[in-house]
Formats: sequence, C-alpha cells, structure tokens
Amino acid sequence: MREANRIVSKILDELGEAVKPGVPTMLFEDICRKRCDEFGVRPAFLGYQGFPYALCCSVNEEIVHGFPSKERILKEGDIVSFDMGVVYDGFYGDSARTFGVGKVSHEAQKLMDVTRESLYIGIEQAVPGNNLYDVSAAIQSYVEGFGFGIVRRFVGHGIGSHLHEKPEIPNFVPKGMAGVPLKAGMVLAIEPMVTLGSYEVEMLGDRWTAVTKDRKLSAHFEHTVAVTHEGPRILSLSE
Repeated sequence: MREANRIVSKILDELGEAVKPGVPTMLFEDICRKRCDEFGVRPAFLGYQGFPYALCCSVNEEIVHGFPSKERILKEGDIVSFDMGVVYDGFYGDSARTFGVGKVSHEAQKLMDVTRESLYIGIEQAVPGNNLYDVSAAIQSYVEGFGFGIVRRFVGHGIGSHLHEKPEIPNFVPKGMAGVPLKAGMVLAIEPMVTLGSYEVEMLGDRWTAVTKDRKLSAHFEHTVAVTHEGPRILSLSE
C-alpha cells in the first residue's frame, strides 16, 4: 500500500506543477493515464461504478467527482481539486489535493489552508485506543472554528484490497452514533471536504459531479494513513 500511495503522490506532484491559467482540465487526465502506464499500475477510479475517467478533477464550487474536460479551461483565481487513486499489486492508493490557479483570492487561499491543516489535525488522532470520531471531531472543530462548512454527504473510508472499505470516516461527528475503536493495522483514507458557505450539496446532470448548493468554493485534501503503535503513518507521501 505504501508503494501504491507513493505513486499517487508522485502523480499529484506532477499535476500540481502543471496547474496554470489557460490549461484545459483534460491535460491532467492525460498526465494521469500516461503516468499509470509508466508505473505499471491501474487507475483506481476508471470504470469504478461507471466513472469514466482516471482522475476526479473538480473546479471551484465542484466538491468532488468532477470530470476532466477539453472545454473547461482554468482561469486565474480558480481553485482545482484532484482526487487520484491507483491499484498496485492488488492494493489501493488514494489521495487528493487542491491547488490555486495563479493568484487566488485571500478567502480561497484561506479555505485551502484550513482544509489541508484540518486533514493533518485529524490524522494526529489516528492512533490505537482512540475512537474513529476523535478524528472526525478534530477536523470538525478546526474547520468550523473558521466559519467554514463541512460536507456531510461525502466522507472518508477504509482502504486496502478494495477502494472503499469499512469504516466510513465522516469529517463531522454524527449525532447518536457510536464510533469505531481504532486499532493498529487499520488503514484509513481521511479526506475533509470544506466549503466557504453551506455544506449542502447538489448533483449535476452528469450524475457524478457534486457541487455546493450555494455555489461557493470548496476544497478537498486526502491522505491514506496507517494506524500503527508508533503513531499515524501517512502512506500517500512522495519520497
């Protein structure tokens, strides 16, 4: 799983370097396909429940599962989220990052910073003996402290020999539910999705792309993390 996630991280590194105004988002899909071929891995999302691309590419108010497109051209001030996964030797890697396009607004930069920071704050709680909702509570408390919204409809997940495994990992604490005790050996895909406004979601006509109902910006960061006796180990990092 470390190798699968290392490859995902390398691909995300390259995608980030290619982000600039005037670029069609299909370029990022092309990069993903080419790198998967070179690394000898299979894109995890391509064909998954009918998803037609290797990359989820979501711009501005798009939260997750956006389609790359030849027609969608990045503009100065946009933000773009990439969610990428691969399968290596039967195991899955999964990670996501949001990038600014050129110079972005102060509020857009703050949204990205807080979302990324909330991910690491949540990861700190992924230790044996804690409850899964300790991760959720840490993310929720940090994000809502800045007045941002936390998407409820989409959550993180366990990961291993399948892309989506139990347990589900919400970025908020569900009312009236008991969380799962964390044990060494679990691997979690933790992925806060944060908005400038309401957390309410709408689906576009393609039946995949999720957008904020109020059409305000959304950011998305994700790491695959192993729970170990030595503390959380982030698998989705480059060298």
